[in-house]
Amino acid sequence: MPVRRALVELAAVVLPAIAVLLGVPPFEWSVTPALVACALLPLRHLWPPLGLLGSFVALAGGLGWPPAIVALYTLGRRCRRVVTLVPWLVATVAVAVTPVLLTQDLPVGRIVLTIAFVALYAGAPAALGLLVSTRASLTESLRQLERAREEALAASRDAARAQERARIGREIHDAVGHHATLIAVGAAAIAASTAEEDTRRGAEQLRTLAKRALAEMRAALGLLDGSEHVAGLTEITALVAGSRAAGVAVDFDECGDPVEVAPGTGRAVYRVVQESLTNAARHATGARVCVRLRWRPTELAVEVRNGPSTAVARRPDAGGGAGLTGLAERVTAAGGDLTAGPQPDGGFAVRASFPLDPRPPARVEPIREQELAVP
Repeated sequence: MPVRRALVELAAVVLPAIAVLLGVPPFEWSVTPALVACALLPLRHLWPPLGLLGSFVALAGGLGWPPAIVALYTLGRRCRRVVTLVPWLVATVAVAVTPVLLTQDLPVGRIVLTIAFVALYAGAPAALGLLVSTRASLTESLRQLERAREEALAASRDAARAQERARIGREIHDAVGHHATLIAVGAAAIAASTAEEDTRRGAEQLRTLAKRALAEMRAALGLLDGSEHVAGLTEITALVAGSRAAGVAVDFDECGDPVEVAPGTGRAVYRVVQESLTNAARHATGARVCVRLRWRPTELAVEVRNGPSTAVARRPDAGGGAGLTGLAERVTAAGGDLTAGPQPDGGFAVRASFPLDPRPPARVEPIREQELAVP
């Protein structure tokens, strides 16, 4: 690009100079001002009228038209309005015509023709420059309109996808939410009508789980209205207690100074513990499970480890893996890292770490072992 510009600029200076040298000078002194005007043409890039002003003396000498044409074209390209161009055209015509009228005795008809010819000669390059500038502006406007049209189409497609997702979400919410609500209502009715303590406690737990599943589904679908509470760090105690009530031997241990974390991080930690306890209950029947939370200055580490199963059961790495895959995506979305795999003793361990803000935020109450109880 710089080489091309240099060549164009060289041609804009050299070609008018050649035209000046090949022309017939009306006056003996007219050649030198014309060559000087050619040499001054690069000044038009600083201010477009400068190139034209440099050629006025040469125009008066009769050899200034080659550099003046280049200067007028540039002036037409740079002028944004015709009104600003007209005074320079009038000045150019006046400078070119005045010496002719002073040195020659012309009739009125030839004077009019001379002025018209000079005006046309001066206006043509300026009009050409103005047309080229207008064409460039229109081309850029068309490009902007095309980009705007493409962006509008992309926004329309995104809006259509969002509407379809919202429709699917509403259908899922209506269908699953209806049944989850019926489960919660039925469990509440059983708890209110039974006299057996175990049955009442089981019904209450079933009702709690149904309400929690409904709230989490609404949160995942973006339909949460703020009245339901989404599971996070504070619900890990109830999660462990629920697993114990279901017959899973769970040890819970927490050390370090708990701090406030982002809601997404809290949900991800809850999901790690929930998915790990579910896998342990499903694939390691009878095995003891240990849940550990480690609060460090820069990270929160979560580990859920279970021993070998006491019954013949399918190991968690024997197939599927969709739960751990989705869990890894959730942990990664929260900025953490997840590792999972079998242990030398035949058990299985899931470990996750989440970065914490190095600046200590507000403190929260720790999760204590004595708070673990069946709701």
